[in-house]
Amino acid sequence: MAGGKSSKVKRIYSKGNRPVKRLPIGIQTFSKMRESNYCYVDKTPLIHELINGAGEYYFLSRPRRFGKSLLVSTLQAVFSAQKDLFRGLYLGKNWDWSIEYPVIDISFGGGVFESREILDKTIHSILNGNALSNGIELTEDAVHLKFKELIQQLGSKYNQRVVILVIFTR
Repeated sequence: MAGGKSSKVKRIYSKGNRPVKRLPIGIQTFSKMRESNYCYVDKTPLIHELINGAGEYYFLSRPRRFGKSLLVSTLQAVFSAQKDLFRGLYLGKNWDWSIEYPVIDISFGGGVFESREILDKTIHSILNGNALSNGIELTEDAVHLKFKELIQQLGSKYNQRVVILVIFTR
């Protein structure tokens, strides 16, 4: 090779002669982390405790680059009954995977909204996207009524409580 450099990637192995998992730097989705075999510290016992706690609504505030997107992605996978992603984790054996909850995923990670009009258009788009992915047609025009309609239709369609996950990032 030119310059004497090898193009081979050197793998690091543990004592058991197994490849060491890569660190998930910049990975923000639970499915990618699990499917691509990144290192993951099992926090699902804490998620189980959070879900089964006394509260009905939670507001979780965390600093920048502190795992908000990963936490919301993990909750989405739990409530969507993506059991395979939890193989070998606490929730893999401690969750009723026969129940799939409808999830409304609302992410305001797209940046700063410079006007109320842009914010309203964004919310309409998010709600319509959630409806479309669940095979639901919304008829309401006002944002608050459209949101209520989406929740009611999802609850009726799946006969389950609706999970609403909202993330604000900058």
